[in-house]
Amino acid sequence: MAATAAQTNLAGLPRRMVQDGIVSEELLLEATAGAKKAKMTLIAYLVNEDLAEARAIAVAASHEFGVPLLDLDAVEIDLDVIRAVDQKLINKHRVLPLVKRGQRIFLGISDPTNLQAIDDIKFATSLRIDPVVVEQDKLEERITKAIEAVDTSMSGLDDDDFDLENLDVEGDPEEQEDDRRDDVEDAPVVRFVNKVLLDAIKRGASDVHFEPYEKTFRVRTRLDGVLSEVAQPPVILSNKVCARLKVMSRMDIAERRVPQDGRIKMRLSKNRAIDFRVNTCPTLFGEKIVLRILDPSSAKLGIEMLGYEDHQRLLYEKHLAKPYGMILVTGPTGSGKTVSLYTGLNLLNTVDRNISTAEDPAEINLPGINQVNVNPKVGLTFASALKAFLRQDPDVIMVGEIRDLETAEIAIKAAQTGHLVLSTLHTNDAPKTLTRMVDMGVKPYAIATSVSLIIAQRLARRLCDNCKEVKEIPREALEKEGFTAEELDTGVTIFGPKGCKSCNGGYKGRLGVFQVMEVSETMGRIIMEGGNAIQIADQAVQEGVIDLRQAGLNKVKDGVTSLEEINRVTIE
Repeated sequence: MAATAAQTNLAGLPRRMVQDGIVSEELLLEATAGAKKAKMTLIAYLVNEDLAEARAIAVAASHEFGVPLLDLDAVEIDLDVIRAVDQKLINKHRVLPLVKRGQRIFLGISDPTNLQAIDDIKFATSLRIDPVVVEQDKLEERITKAIEAVDTSMSGLDDDDFDLENLDVEGDPEEQEDDRRDDVEDAPVVRFVNKVLLDAIKRGASDVHFEPYEKTFRVRTRLDGVLSEVAQPPVILSNKVCARLKVMSRMDIAERRVPQDGRIKMRLSKNRAIDFRVNTCPTLFGEKIVLRILDPSSAKLGIEMLGYEDHQRLLYEKHLAKPYGMILVTGPTGSGKTVSLYTGLNLLNTVDRNISTAEDPAEINLPGINQVNVNPKVGLTFASALKAFLRQDPDVIMVGEIRDLETAEIAIKAAQTGHLVLSTLHTNDAPKTLTRMVDMGVKPYAIATSVSLIIAQRLARRLCDNCKEVKEIPREALEKEGFTAEELDTGVTIFGPKGCKSCNGGYKGRLGVFQVMEVSETMGRIIMEGGNAIQIADQAVQEGVIDLRQAGLNKVKDGVTSLEEINRVTIE
């Protein structure tokens, strides 16, 4: 009787939720009190506290009030529609303008009874407002993204902790700033560019792309290895933004026909500065500019944080401790080779060692290490820098990349004459690195007697610990992916991404996937006898070296990444 009496006190959406079994009446009454105390709407409180599913509430609201239901995943954010409504109203009522048709705006809303929101926006815009029911969790996520996108695309820039017009920015000291035009000092453009760069740093992005097209101009950032659009400024601003970036990196802003390279140093505080490596490339509708974000703190993470398995880490440390030999790190662009090398250099960076590096360009600045930017225009190549290093009593030499036979031969001679040499090559895995050097023209016996360790690596996105969920995958499918029968018999739990407020689509951060191969005497003989990469790979398997695919599957078994992510970065 008490339950029946209480239920008669409920009306509208709360009553519908109880009738549909979405939430119990007792819990609903408690949630109502909790929502008032937290100064939240009932629906927001239920979803935030995981007391009810957002989808079920949205379906109930749609049926109760006869308002259309829309899945926000099927809708693209239209920044022009967002700008049509005062951002303060969007924040106050937590609603999202979706589409504008003539004198009507379709408004995404989780609670159709929020008539105050509809009236306020109708009064502010003088337009007809048609509510559309959407899921509360998706609505909050989209509102945040929409406001960030609008903020980044020229409005709301003054609310940042930084003075966006007067950030401490330095260009490449080797370049001279010949020409400053009035339009590149346009205050809104300066604030916009600084805002984009600061946001990219805060989000932990690795690259920023400014891309002009015929009718659009977009800005994208690469976060955890995946590009996403963050802003669409008006296309008429593309030339001004380009000019501003070229001034910051001290390029020739009058030259638009050929690619240019530059650097920007943005000082965030007395103790922290971020470097940007800048490149321009002329396209059909203007210059595309890409900035690589170089954070010196990434070299000080510690080798334990990179993702090496214990035996791989010990092998790397063992060869770093040797007084001579060559350590090669291989992988595609953006696979983390530089961070791996600099982490090793950081371990070696003591007062009793002379360390010199030749790079194109130096990406991470480490005090105590003599870093040289190669400059082929003036004859400072990798090979000439290496020759100079060998006359300066080095202990450790790092070569940014072995690109030609001359550089390879000098590096190998250095490794054979009592120096520890670290470098990179662009190959797919460790065994192919040895045959690649033979293809370059290096003598097989020189490779066999100098190269001591090869690390092949990829970067995979790390699953968010807060929201990762177990995936049910058939045994046959797991066997096809590469898991052994023994592993499956003992039980393998596969996790996948879900997505929450603290991550990026179910992923947060990245970790390395490594193949660490010590060059044994047997492998040396295979090289000297003219063997191929397949023979070396077979020998590596016999010696217990796991390939990149198996290393990736081990990460999946450990629950730190997903099977989809490993399939993306490794070859089956």
